[in-house]
This record gives sequence, structure tokens and C-alpha cells, in this order.
Amino acid sequence: MSSESNQTVGARAPRAAAGALLPFMLLTLLLVEFLDEVVDGVGTTAWPLIRDDLRLTYVEVGVLLSVPAFVGNFVESWLFILADVWRRRVVVLSGGFGFALAALLVGASYSFWVLLAAFVLFSPSSGAFVGLSQAALMDAAPARREQNMARWTLAGSLGNTAGPLLVAAALGLGAGWRTVFVGFAAFALVVLALAWRVPFPTPAAAESGPRAGFFAGARGALGALRRGEVWRWIVMLELSDFTGDVLRGFLALYFVDVVGAGEAGAAFAVLVLTLVGLPGDFLLLPLLERVRGLSYLRVSTACRVVIFAAFLLAEGFGLKLLLLGLLGLANAGGYAILKAQLYASMPERSGTALTLANLAGLAASLVPLALGAFAQRHGLGAMMWLLLIGPAAMLVGLWTARVPR
Repeated sequence: MSSESNQTVGARAPRAAAGALLPFMLLTLLLVEFLDEVVDGVGTTAWPLIRDDLRLTYVEVGVLLSVPAFVGNFVESWLFILADVWRRRVVVLSGGFGFALAALLVGASYSFWVLLAAFVLFSPSSGAFVGLSQAALMDAAPARREQNMARWTLAGSLGNTAGPLLVAAALGLGAGWRTVFVGFAAFALVVLALAWRVPFPTPAAAESGPRAGFFAGARGALGALRRGEVWRWIVMLELSDFTGDVLRGFLALYFVDVVGAGEAGAAFAVLVLTLVGLPGDFLLLPLLERVRGLSYLRVSTACRVVIFAAFLLAEGFGLKLLLLGLLGLANAGGYAILKAQLYASMPERSGTALTLANLAGLAASLVPLALGAFAQRHGLGAMMWLLLIGPAAMLVGLWTARVPR
């Protein structure tokens, strides 16, 4: 057999293996996302408990939300390029081990600095483990990117919903937030054992070696930055987070410090935001078979602007919860559709697509720090109005985007 034929067979082998394992691979990758989001849901809900336990200020909370994300985005940017041209499987599984270790360190944290170190380890580990699992899912079925991203988002929503329930259960049993994170470390090792059987093929393996391939991938990433289409989806992904992860980062503190709902009420508010979004995530799958994703997103984003403004103006715990639930419904599909568009704009370069998103995330990771500093000076209630910038600017970008036929 010729050398060219051997290379062709070698290139097809990982795809064939991925195809044979597709049901198991799909479930395992979705479980990775579930794990990541359930940890995020617990962390978001437990902020008042962590703040009081470690006596943190708003500025320190902002640092904990911003610095690890900044470090993670920087490190991940290089890891994702490497994973396009070198052993993606090694990068993913190493990230899974770091994920488990970071969860254990969070549970053992008894000071701001130890917690910061744990978060700094967690951020790039999560990126390697979870981000590249998502990329592998996108590479496995390019024609079904929006649908598979919808499944991915649904798995994450289930995890985010389970997070507040776990915090409530831990409080009820007197276990505390630390025990929950230690349990996550064990759960992460179980998920890592399952991921060990997933092939994680490298989509653009470089015949010239990893070093040359890495620099070629870096040049390709820089070249993609000159494409307006790529920038559109990257920026709108960050804007979409303003009423998503950024809001969740401060939501429990908002309900405790501004609304006066108490820690149990704050946990319930976080649960409402994620739980009510579940029907939207379920319905998104059949909806995307009938309606263009961007057409749907234009309408849902307009609803976000109106609902979030009404939420901030509303008085009373009950009315705020109602509007928060509606916001959760309106948020459904934003991340899935925009991320699928980003992957579609860079076929066969899923790791590089993640890298470019992370470059934008370097700037976006400073947003919680700026918001925390603003809240320290002007109050958390006033700071929440700044989050309205996200969906408003996103709406402008969506209306100027061309909807593919």
C-alpha cells in the first residue's frame, strides 16, 4: 500500500472509531458538560455562604470571578490550538484530572488566597476537559451542530438546576458547601474514567510534527481574526453571557443584599433562573428542525431586553421571581445557536474556534471585576443595570446579521 493510502486510512481511522462509539461518545460528552455546570450551579448558589465563611468583600468576589477566568482564557487559547494539531486526547484527559483536583482544593479552601489558587487551577482545567469535549462533539457531526449544541446546552441546564438543589440539600443535612465540592472531586474522577474510552481524534494532525503544526495553527488563528464573520459570533457570545453566567455570578448576592430574600431565597432564585429555562432548552431541539436559529434568536433577545429591565424595576420577591423565570425562558438557545455559528464559520478547526472565543474572553473575564468594583462604590442594585448592555448590543448585532437560507 502506498504512503498516501496509508495516510488516508490513518486519517479515516479516528472518524470510524468515533462513529462506532457515537452513542457512548455523545452521552459521555454530555455528562462532562453536566458535571461542569452542576459545579457552576453549586458555586453560584453558594456565594453567600462562601462570602460569609471566608469574609470576602465585593472586590474579592470580583477578583475570584475575574482573575481565574482571565488566566484560564489565556492558557486555554494555546491548549486549544495545540489540540487541533497534536494529541487532543492527552489535553482533554489532563484537563479532567485538573478539574477533579481543583474541586477538591475548593472544598479544602479556608482563605481567599487558597480559594483563588483553586479557581485558577479550575479554569484552564475546565476549558481543556469541557471545551474540547464540546469541540469533539461538533467535529463528530458537522451537519448537526445546532442540534447537538442544543443537547449540550440542555445537559448544562440540567446541571445548573441540580446545583442549587444540592446546596439546599447540603444545608438541610448540615453538610456545608465544602462537602459538596469534595463530592464533586470524586464524581469528576468517575466522568474522567468514562471519557478515557472516547477517542478524541485530532482534526488537523500535523505531519510536520506538533511544533510546526502549532505555529501553523497559531498563524491560522491570527488570520481568522481578520474575518468579520468570526468576530461577530465571538462578540455576541460574550454579550449573551451578560444575562447568563455574568448575571448568575451576582444573582444570589443580589437577592440577599438588595432584595433581602435571605440565603434560602437566594438559592431558590438561582434555581428558578435555571429550572424555568429547562422547558426552553427541551423545546429548542424540535424548534430548530423547523425554524432558523438566528430568526428565533432575534425574537428571544428582544424579549430579554424587556424582561430584564422589568425585573430590575419590579418590587417584591414574588414578582422578581416571576420575571426571572421568564428571563430564563428567553435565554434558552442563545449560547447554543451562537456557538454553532462560530464552529460553522471555521470548519475542521474547532480547537482554533475555541481559541478565538477565549481571546475575546480575556477581555470579558475582567467584566465581573469591574462590576464588583462598581458595586462596591455605587451599590449592587445600580450595578445590575449595567448587565442590560449585553442583550441590547447583541440585538443590534443580530439584526445586522444575514440569516442563511
